[in-house]
Amino acid sequence: MPESTPEWSEEYDVIVVGSGAGGVCGTYTAAREGLSVLMVEASDKFGGTTSYSGGGGVWYPCNPVVQRAGVDDTIEDALTYYRAVVGDRTPADLQETYVRGGAPLLAYLETDEHLKFQTLPWPDYFGKAPGARLDGMRHVMPSPLRVSKAPEFKDLIRGPLDVDRHGTDTPDDYFIGGRALIARFLTAIAQYPNATTRLRSPLVDLVVDRGVVVGAIVETDGRRTAIRARLGVVLASGGFEGNDAMRGEFGVPGAARDTMGPPTNQGLAHRAGIAAGADTDLMDQAWWSPGLTHPDGRSAFALWFTGGIFVNQDGERFVNESAAYDRLGREVLAQIDEGTVTLPFWMIYDDADDGVPPVKAPNVSFFPTQDYHDAGLWHTADTLEELAAKIGVPAEKLTATVARYNEHVATGVDPDFDRGGEAYDRAFSGGQSPMVAVERGPFHAAAFGLSDLGTKGGLRTGNAGNVLRADGTTITGLYAAGNTMAAPSGTVYPGGGNPIGTSMLFAHLAVRDLLAQD
Repeated sequence: MPESTPEWSEEYDVIVVGSGAGGVCGTYTAAREGLSVLMVEASDKFGGTTSYSGGGGVWYPCNPVVQRAGVDDTIEDALTYYRAVVGDRTPADLQETYVRGGAPLLAYLETDEHLKFQTLPWPDYFGKAPGARLDGMRHVMPSPLRVSKAPEFKDLIRGPLDVDRHGTDTPDDYFIGGRALIARFLTAIAQYPNATTRLRSPLVDLVVDRGVVVGAIVETDGRRTAIRARLGVVLASGGFEGNDAMRGEFGVPGAARDTMGPPTNQGLAHRAGIAAGADTDLMDQAWWSPGLTHPDGRSAFALWFTGGIFVNQDGERFVNESAAYDRLGREVLAQIDEGTVTLPFWMIYDDADDGVPPVKAPNVSFFPTQDYHDAGLWHTADTLEELAAKIGVPAEKLTATVARYNEHVATGVDPDFDRGGEAYDRAFSGGQSPMVAVERGPFHAAAFGLSDLGTKGGLRTGNAGNVLRADGTTITGLYAAGNTMAAPSGTVYPGGGNPIGTSMLFAHLAVRDLLAQD
């Protein structure tokens, strides 16, 4: 961390690090407000983890999109909900900033014809908490964008996951989900000549002069240069989920191979911020999910289960299989710590889908079925007893577990784990019970591990994304957003769209604060 002022190669009002939701939103805000801005991205593609998101949604209560749909929600109800599930793990004013800030941001963005959003109902993840919205109308997504409207970005935006993991062709019809969000922002940024974007340019360090962040050291094409930031630097480059050494250092369970973040999420911005004096929080946390294990050895975020049950090494159910993915992942972690679950755990299902697991959103397309069997990840047997032998669990326990579960299916109530007891549980089954009997042989088992959508611990910030020292003072000129900041949601995942929503909002607020300081 250079403490003396180096020789500057370039200068801008603002430097934004990262090109996911926060990076593009911060860059757009700076450009629109008349600031000269440089956005640097470490990889050869724009979009970060955001571009892998199937929905690309944001959780912004009472935003203009849902209000036009006639939703009767209130910010007070949303704040009651958020505080009820997050608790006092994070500052109350930071929580309130997030809950109140999304709607004004979306109103600001919608005045630009490039930035369009639509409803995507997605129930809150703690449906029994006070203030929960069960109809999902706090969640909106970017409207799809025809590739022909922004062809220059077709091969410059990361994802979808199948492109990176299966080598498929980049879609040439529409940008959808997270890719649509990135594409829309990039087209909006392109209308401003005061904005510069740069790929293959990782942050190396921050330049600090008498306690003030005044620039950044950036490496482009192997050459390091010092770039001055007249007003400040916004760090929005994701988490450190791709760095196994950092995961180990801070106690983040799991492995980099199983994350849904891009491999370039190495925590460089975290390191630079810490070196500049930043305090940190939640560094052992991530956005968790169960992970269907694929023949390449990676367990990938999976949801939308239309059948099946999860069993542990004793052949017993241990969790609500239809719970929101972070809640489910955290329960798996808790039971791993207790020794009641080991990896892999198994999804047991019948032959309703001809042997394919009842997983409608694997996020990574299935490999050929035989590949899973060859890798020992999927097993098939005529009877549950034979299946138990193949996956190494007690036969009598597995048969008893399935029999008990089938009895619950018949009644429509799960007294063991309350499957179907929350609105989210029923989101993929038309509002009906998600429980489906396991009764039609042959029977199958699929291996599951633990995945994550990225780490959520980072630099501790104030309400404007301003980075704080351990004593609570602000590091002038330094801001953080998204997974580079310590998440306002603490150790929970309140609802779909919280990661992207947090990233966009705090990058936007950071630039607003820079404008006010200027």
